[in-house]
Amino acid sequence: MVPVVAVAVLVGLLVAPPLRGLIAYFAVPEGEPWCDACPLCGRAVRLLPPTGRCPGCRGRLGAGAGTVEAVAAAVAVAVAYAADGPQTMALGWAGALGVALGFVDARVRRLPHLLNLALLAGVAVLLAAAALAEGRPGVLVRCLLAALTVGMLLELAVWAKALGPGDSPLGFALGGLLGWYGWPVALGGLFAAMVLAGLWATLLVVAALARRREVRGRDVPVGPFLLLGALIAVLAG
Repeated sequence: MVPVVAVAVLVGLLVAPPLRGLIAYFAVPEGEPWCDACPLCGRAVRLLPPTGRCPGCRGRLGAGAGTVEAVAAAVAVAVAYAADGPQTMALGWAGALGVALGFVDARVRRLPHLLNLALLAGVAVLLAAAALAEGRPGVLVRCLLAALTVGMLLELAVWAKALGPGDSPLGFALGGLLGWYGWPVALGGLFAAMVLAGLWATLLVVAALARRREVRGRDVPVGPFLLLGALIAVLAG
């Protein structure tokens, strides 16, 4: 098991630089253009070192030093632990893009549709390939139904203005992925996400009351909790 963990950590560290680039590119407030270059020196940034600083001017870009690397390595280890078939590729894809989505949502409270679409498309293609490789095309029906169920439940919350517009597309992708593992895992992932988000919201309210500040619904980034809940459900299932 130790060699597997070591390889997983190495993979996480290798994918961290492009993930940092994605985070810096998409982590901009609503209505502003994507950040395709360092705002201080104008240098195009696609890969970023663990320091999170521009290679040209050393200005701070994206996530804090070492954070993306630590999370990416932990997710890679979790994916390696859960690996039990060809669907692991879809899980790995979701894990990698999930790291970027989680950091972006935590920083600017938004889940970019381009990242959500890339996640959904990759999961769909890789699950289809996994189903064909295992000779189980019927499992894709359950994946589709789980995607619709989880996605529409979150869409209802979006209509009620309880969630942001990017949460339901993320739910479609994660619901489809969890559907591979069965309905208990799919619904368990959603339940775990809501519990974790509720606990975090409670902590924010307590802290706000102590500081006599107002807490708004959008102050809670639900995306990271949807991703974490999905990972917990896969590991538990």
